[in-house]
Amino acid sequence: MQPFELHQPDTLDEVLSLLEQEPDDTHLIAGGTSLMLLMQLGLVEPKRVVALRKVPGLDGIERTPDGGLRIGTMATHRQAETSEAVRAHCGALRKTFADVATVRIRNQGTVGGNIAHADPAQDPPPMLIALGAEAVLRSKNGERSVPLDEFFLGYLTSVMQPGEVLMEICVPPLPPGTRARYEKFLPRTQDDYATVSVAATLRTNGDGKCEDVRVALGSVGGTPIHARPVEDALRGETLTDSRIADAAALVLDLVDPPDDARGSADYKRRMARVWTERALKRLRDNGAMA
Repeated sequence: MQPFELHQPDTLDEVLSLLEQEPDDTHLIAGGTSLMLLMQLGLVEPKRVVALRKVPGLDGIERTPDGGLRIGTMATHRQAETSEAVRAHCGALRKTFADVATVRIRNQGTVGGNIAHADPAQDPPPMLIALGAEAVLRSKNGERSVPLDEFFLGYLTSVMQPGEVLMEICVPPLPPGTRARYEKFLPRTQDDYATVSVAATLRTNGDGKCEDVRVALGSVGGTPIHARPVEDALRGETLTDSRIADAAALVLDLVDPPDDARGSADYKRRMARVWTERALKRLRDNGAMA
């Protein structure tokens, strides 16, 4: 690891000023569980590292007046896992944060750091995409919101520009009757990355027809994948086993997983179909996560 300057500002204005001075050579550090590993491996070599830990007001988790949810960038996974606001908004989201690595990592790693890292194998992004979440970014030039399904551009790459800070994740209100689920197929132990993960939300009418559905997958491509073709195949349809199976098969053309220790690319593609079908059938049968 090459030497670097460490700055620990006390205000957001100081953070933005430091980023403006040398935006291309400055990295933000939140919990540090991802950045420090990349620096140790020599994959990133910033001249300056700006820590967010002392900046107040970045770790809040709260319901919004319209019934949505706001998660500050410095909130840890453990805070999100144990938050009453998260549980009240969506039990599947709480379960997703509980699935992140180990308690030690959840106590250190932050929600904002997880999203900004843009690792397609992380747990929260697919669930947040399925919930329609947005990332709020701020720089000296102002603030912008980016739908999370447009945030990730490639492996460890996002739309964040030099000089920007990820401030918070905003989750919109869930329409009444919406059910949600997060499935994670693990090759080994609970703290491992998933071979494939699937997040879905579903709302049906009294006749069992699909009014709305959102599906996102992780660990099977360079980014989390918003499976829009699957959604289009189900909206307005009666959710029979065959209809769900046909829709789930559409993920085969969406995913592009790598070969690695967790399985071959072909195996992961097949598991993406299987677990998408499983998640949707469980939701149809009222298998939401409380």
